[in-house]
Amino acid sequence: TTIGGAAAPGVGRGQGKGAGEEEEEEEGDEKGYDENQKFDEFEGNDVGLFASAEYDDDDREADAIWDSIDDRMDSRRKDRREARLKEEIEKYRASNPKITEQFADLKRKLHTLSAEEWESIPEIGDYSLRNKKRRFESFVPVPDTLLEKARQEKEHVTALDPKSRAAGGTETPWAQTPVTDLTAVGEGRGTVLSLKLDRLSDSVSGQTVVDPKGYLTDLKSMKITSDAEISDIKKARLLLKSVIQTNPKHPPGWIAAARLEEVAGKIQVARQLIQKGCEECPKNEDVWLEACRLASPGEAKAVIARGVKAIPNSVKLWLQAAKLEQDDTNKSRVLRKGLEHIPDSVRLWKAVVELANEEDARLLLQRAVECCPLHVELWLALARLETYDMAKKVLNRAREKLPKEPAIWITAAKLEEANGNTAMVEKIIERGIRALQREGVVIDREAWMKEAEAAERAGSVVTCQAIIKHTVGVRVG
Repeated sequence: TTIGGAAAPGVGRGQGKGAGEEEEEEEGDEKGYDENQKFDEFEGNDVGLFASAEYDDDDREADAIWDSIDDRMDSRRKDRREARLKEEIEKYRASNPKITEQFADLKRKLHTLSAEEWESIPEIGDYSLRNKKRRFESFVPVPDTLLEKARQEKEHVTALDPKSRAAGGTETPWAQTPVTDLTAVGEGRGTVLSLKLDRLSDSVSGQTVVDPKGYLTDLKSMKITSDAEISDIKKARLLLKSVIQTNPKHPPGWIAAARLEEVAGKIQVARQLIQKGCEECPKNEDVWLEACRLASPGEAKAVIARGVKAIPNSVKLWLQAAKLEQDDTNKSRVLRKGLEHIPDSVRLWKAVVELANEEDARLLLQRAVECCPLHVELWLALARLETYDMAKKVLNRAREKLPKEPAIWITAAKLEEANGNTAMVEKIIERGIRALQREGVVIDREAWMKEAEAAERAGSVVTCQAIIKHTVGVRVG
């Protein structure tokens, strides 16, 4: 081409293509699409593609079809989901029941209460937050200067100061500056310390737990209660106080309150509480036993005496009263006094027999088998203390009272063997087994074998052989 000639055809077409690209970019701007616009988390970049699309009938029909599919799938799982939800609700209600449901059975029983029972229900008391704030008031220790000032105001002045003497006693001193004297305060603190030591020395067993000469060493060895333990004791004290106030006839509440104070080191408070418990529950032996345990050795006998007077038929109280006595004669006297009120108590008879000599024990056992004829231990003990002829009579009487007791027949066989009548041993065992079978007693071979072993260890070999001979084949084959 020449410098001033026409342009080449290719050059013209290139310029036309650039103009077309500009037109496409303008159309893209009119549609509002920009590939660099903000990314949408749900629809991605497609939101730019369909932002200007119209919602026509085809789209509405497609959405209706998808909604029907969703409803169909949801209806298929509805029964299973509702059953699972109902089961979870029932499980939650079973583990977390309402207060009204917990006491529903008790409410239904309220119609059986009489008017007197309604009147005997104790008042619960006022435990509102307002009274709690009023009850737990804080107190600040009084400073020493205030105590000294009060002491000076109350003291009697027996001498005039020099200024008053110069004026002939007619002038009242007005510019006195008293010197603070802490001697009285120190003496007061010493008195408080001595009271604390006396309180520590008063233990339940009556023995001194603090050495007066080396009390500092003993104080170092004492357990230091932490703040958490003190807080727990306070909470438990409030809870038990509510228990004994709302239900004063409940013995375990008094016992727990007294033991809490004992653990806290307040033995006097514990004794006062258990004494009130004895007054409120005089017919409960556990309260009296706890009061006897907490009482000092000098007062324990008086406490247990009041207990047996209130409950004369309590075996535990009579045994505890006998345990407090030091002499066997006094113990036996206490137990015999208890047997006057409870003649059918086997524990009291055994205790009084153990303290008596052989002759007295034989007489006591004769009376014991009359009062307690259904206890084989008393019959066997009496047979061991009697002579041969009297022992046979005792065992015959025991067999009449207790026809289903195999120990009586075994003891009779041992008695014959001990007196040289070995020929009678096997007959007694054989007769005893037949008599027991007539009474409907099942012969347990293992139990009889153990009796045979015991007889052999006791030296009754013939009795052991007879037992094995007549019971080894029982329930075999």
